[in-house]
Amino acid sequence: MTVRSPTLVGYARVSTTQQPVDHQLNALNTAGCFRIWTDYASGATEERPQWQECLSHLQPGNVLVVNDLSRLGRNTADLANIVKALADRHVGLRSLTETWLDTTSSQGLLMFHFFSAIAEYERNRLRERTKAGLVAAKARGRVGGRPTKMTPDKSEIARSMRAKKRTIADIATAIEVSEATVVRELARQRKDLQIPTE
Repeated sequence: MTVRSPTLVGYARVSTTQQPVDHQLNALNTAGCFRIWTDYASGATEERPQWQECLSHLQPGNVLVVNDLSRLGRNTADLANIVKALADRHVGLRSLTETWLDTTSSQGLLMFHFFSAIAEYERNRLRERTKAGLVAAKARGRVGGRPTKMTPDKSEIARSMRAKKRTIADIATAIEVSEATVVRELARQRKDLQIPTE
């Protein structure tokens, strides 16, 4: 009986269109990726349309291949969340540079559990900090209205979390509002402080 090889899907990213992406594309093609998505965006931005399209394309049994982990996540916590999200969908992850990370191998599975532990730790810390912030706000008598609305306290938490490079999704979950509400609030804060958008 012939064992089918998993379908390899590639993802590449450079910060600007002026940066060369050929090295990544060559490496991913050599690895056998049947399709590659490429973003021209900073790792800190939320707007990575090709990454979102790549995610929607991935199927159980596929393996996502990147040239190196810095192309995928902004930091260890972000990367840990991505690794766990892929595993939950039964999608493997392989880095061509960090060869120790290949979740289709025994060693890679061990590293996956390590990353999952980091992700869980970060989520718990986030919940604890958010809860402490809301309790402190309540003690000051500043209690907001409906959970779906932005309050002064939630606005401050959103500002603080964004300053720490938290994602829009993380902020929305923490303060129990929609992502659109978070985006509008952060835009309002930039306008009030006259901070130019980059």
